[in-house]
Amino acid sequence: MHHKLKAIAWDFDGVLNRNIIDGRFVWADSLQDDFGISLHDLQKGIFDDKFPDVISGKIDLKAHVQRWLEASNHELSVEALLEYWFRKDDLKDPFTCELLDRLTAEGLQQVIATNNEHHRANYIEHVSGFGDRVSQVFSSGRIGHAKPETAFFEHVSDTLDLAPQELLLIDDSAANVAAAKAIGWHAYHFTDASRAGLATFLGL
Repeated sequence: MHHKLKAIAWDFDGVLNRNIIDGRFVWADSLQDDFGISLHDLQKGIFDDKFPDVISGKIDLKAHVQRWLEASNHELSVEALLEYWFRKDDLKDPFTCELLDRLTAEGLQQVIATNNEHHRANYIEHVSGFGDRVSQVFSSGRIGHAKPETAFFEHVSDTLDLAPQELLLIDDSAANVAAAKAIGWHAYHFTDASRAGLATFLGL
């Protein structure tokens, strides 16, 4: 690992949170059995062309989900669906979380840099407990920009008062990794193939 690094920015979903298997978010696997809602309907209704505006904080997630529930005549409340989603989607990866904690113990600053709107970011921080494991949770909903936008990375480095070359991004998105590198960050593309090499890359 580069000796001049001052902080590591961890992506959340797919890195610290092992909730993506074969490209799907596994939290919804039991949605049909539990609530009679098909994954296809959920994806079409919630993860639509407006969802990028939800992720960047321009549209509130609760309002977005409420509109879909009402239009689909589902009796489930938005609070119940989001509680179910966030709880079922809380699948911490023991491997990466242990690396994060070891690096913290060695004195290297750890942050989360995630494309999540503020409701889930708050859950990650306060319910999942990552607020106690990292110095800050940077989320697209709070920042107003999402990875791979340059403004997202600039916000992180400016807030931490660090130069780009002092930061390392660990992310499962090739586009995010490329964007971080383009502005001078170090970056590690975390995939099933590169997973085993992360500890060695970090010098652990």
